[in-house]
Amino acid sequence: MPKKAVLVGHCGPDSSFLRMAVNQARRDARVLSAATDEDLRRLLHEGADLLLVNRVLEDGFPETEGVELIRRVRESHPAVAAMLISNYPEAQEAAVRAGALPGFGKREIGAPRVTELLRAVL
Repeated sequence: MPKKAVLVGHCGPDSSFLRMAVNQARRDARVLSAATDEDLRRLLHEGADLLLVNRVLEDGFPETEGVELIRRVRESHPAVAAMLISNYPEAQEAAVRAGALPGFGKREIGAPRVTELLRAVL
């Protein structure tokens, strides 16, 4: 069964690059998007394997920071892996403390390190 990666709170262009990164790591992975908390809840219920969470969340989520969303989701769905998408090391450290796996920044998409991080989860 294909693994499911969910892009949480990303704009269209970023979503395209993240889809390519996931498909580079695992061609058969399904990449879905959650633009609202309702979307996210539905996708978690349907069985997500990995959340790729934007550092800053816009309307549609009760949280404004991705780290807070990761903390909430990890409490209710501890088996679902999460990574923060951010170029800021301090945000990455906070995400790991909140229960995320080490993530990556948008500038790193396409790098072998990102492919390996994604492949290890998917």
